[in-house]
Amino acid sequence: MNGENEVLRLLEENNDYLSAKEAREHGVSNTILRRMAERGQIERAAHGLYIGVNVVPDAFALAQYRCPKGVFSHETALFLHDLCDRSPLRLTMTIPSGSGSRVLKDGDLQFFYCKPELINLYTESMQTPLGAEVIVYDKERTLCDCLRHIGKLEKDLVLSALKQYMTSSERNNAKLLRTAELFKIRDEVRKYMEVL
Repeated sequence: MNGENEVLRLLEENNDYLSAKEAREHGVSNTILRRMAERGQIERAAHGLYIGVNVVPDAFALAQYRCPKGVFSHETALFLHDLCDRSPLRLTMTIPSGSGSRVLKDGDLQFFYCKPELINLYTESMQTPLGAEVIVYDKERTLCDCLRHIGKLEKDLVLSALKQYMTSSERNNAKLLRTAELFKIRDEVRKYMEVL
């Protein structure tokens, strides 16, 4: 199979996204990717990432690609969980403390930090509005993170999301309190639960 056909096959397998690294692992050189992009057969979405020509770039998928250790959190996670109806102005991710990356300088992303041993706690895979798979914190961790950082977020948005969660049939009060206990905000969460 020639390199161009391999690129098209890999794009089809990966929902129209292909990293240059993955292409190299399948024997496709950067030169082939560059030439295909110049001819309009594929598009360069970001450094080292290519997409099919008929694909609308997904900002969530691009952010996940550019920051693979990051987990969508805070207001972005509220949006992905349908706990708020407003699309975030900037995508928010949590990354391990001590992470250094050129992506941190990007004005389109906002970062929070947590201990490396807690970064993957309470994560799940979700689909973005455009159908890409990304990693996001579950509802309970998201709410706890928002309450922990409420001074840096829109308080009304956070309280509205918590109220929506508390009236949902899918709420899990025990899990919310366990998560709050882990992050040392159990009393604060219980207070909000009683008010709402």
